[in-house]
Amino acid sequence: MSNLNAFAAEKLAGLEAKRLRRTLIDTAREDGIWMIRGGRRLLSFSCNDYLNLTQHPAIQEAAIAAIRTHGVGAGASRLVTGNHPLFAQLETRLAALKGTEAACVFGSGYLANLGIISTLMGRNDLLLVDELSHSCIMAGAALSGGKLLSFRHNDTGHAAQLLKEHRGLHRHAMIATDGVFSMDGDLAPLNALAALCREFDAWLLSDDAHGIGVVGGGRGSTFVGGHRAEVPLQMGTLSKAIGSYGGYLCASQAVIDLIKTRARTFIYSTALPPASAAAAIAAIDLIAGDPEYAATPLRKAKAFTARLNLPEAMSPIVPIILGDTDQTLKASNMLADEGFLVAAIRPPTVPSGTSRLRLTFTVGHPDREIERLAAIIGERLLGSRT
Repeated sequence: MSNLNAFAAEKLAGLEAKRLRRTLIDTAREDGIWMIRGGRRLLSFSCNDYLNLTQHPAIQEAAIAAIRTHGVGAGASRLVTGNHPLFAQLETRLAALKGTEAACVFGSGYLANLGIISTLMGRNDLLLVDELSHSCIMAGAALSGGKLLSFRHNDTGHAAQLLKEHRGLHRHAMIATDGVFSMDGDLAPLNALAALCREFDAWLLSDDAHGIGVVGGGRGSTFVGGHRAEVPLQMGTLSKAIGSYGGYLCASQAVIDLIKTRARTFIYSTALPPASAAAAIAAIDLIAGDPEYAATPLRKAKAFTARLNLPEAMSPIVPIILGDTDQTLKASNMLADEGFLVAAIRPPTVPSGTSRLRLTFTVGHPDREIERLAAIIGERLLGSRT
C-alpha cells in the first residue's frame, strides 16, 4: 500500500502545482437556485437544473407517491426482476417527446453512451466524434474497439474529409456529437451532419443531455428550427432539465430491442429507483404541456449575452472564457464574494488555455440578479471587450 499511496500523493501534488486538483465542497441546496456554502447564501449559476424541476411540487409529489407505492429501490436489473410499469410509461413518454418509435432508459447518461455505442459499433467500424463531445461519448467509442477519429468542433467539412478518406475501409460508420455542448453552450449542426450520414451511409448519434427540456420547444436540439433533424439515435439524460436521474436512447423499435438485448450497461445494471422514473414522467408531461416554461432559461441567457454584447446564447449555457486557470479561479472567488456561485471550469474538462466561468440560466433566476451579475462581469472581467 505504501507504493500505491506514494503514487497517489505524487499525482495529486502534480495536479496541485498546476491548479488542477479537484476537491468536493459541502454545498446545501435551499431550492432550485439558492445554495449554502461555507456559511454563505449564494445564488447559483452553476446548476444544470434548468427548469428547477428538482424542487417543483408536482415533480416531488410524483416521486414521493412512487416511493410509498413501490419502495425505494428497483431491486435488480430490469431483465432479472421484471420491467416495472413505470419504465414502460417513461419510455413511452420519451419516445413521444422525441418523435421515435421506442425508447430505452439507462441508469445514467454515461452508462447510456457506453452501452449504446459499444453495442452498435465494433472492431471493424469507424467512429467520427466531435472533438468537444462529452467524455462518455469518447469512452463509449473506445470501448467499442472501432477506429476513433475526432473532427474539429462543428466542422462538417473536416468530418466529410475524414469520411472520404476512411469510410470505405470500414463495415459501419457512426458520427457522434453533443446536441448542445455542455461547456460552450453552442449547438451541433445536426442537419448538416445528417446529410453527411446519408451521403456516406453512416449513423448519427446526438447526446441531448443539455438540450432536452430547454431548446426546440422542449423537445431538444434535434427539433431546433421547428422541424426534426434526421437523427436516428437521440440519446440524453434525465438529470438536467428533467430534474430526476438516468439516461435514455430514443430510436426505432428494432434498435431499442437490440439495445435491451445486448447493451451491457443496461443488462448488468440495477434499474432506476421508482421515484426517479415517476419524477421524470411528471417532468416530461410538464415540459410537453408548457413550451413557454421550457423556453424561459434560454430567454434569460439571451438577455445576459445581450447585456454584455456577447454572441447570442443558443442554450441556457454561457461560457466566459478567461484562458488562464489562476485568473479563472480568482474570478469565481470574486463572484462568490458578490453572492454568486459560478464554477471555474479547468482542463482537462476543457482544452488547455480555455479555462472559463460556465454560467447556466434557469427558470427561477431573478432578472434583476442576472442584470447585476452581468454588470459585475462586464466591469471587472471583460472591460473593453464588451
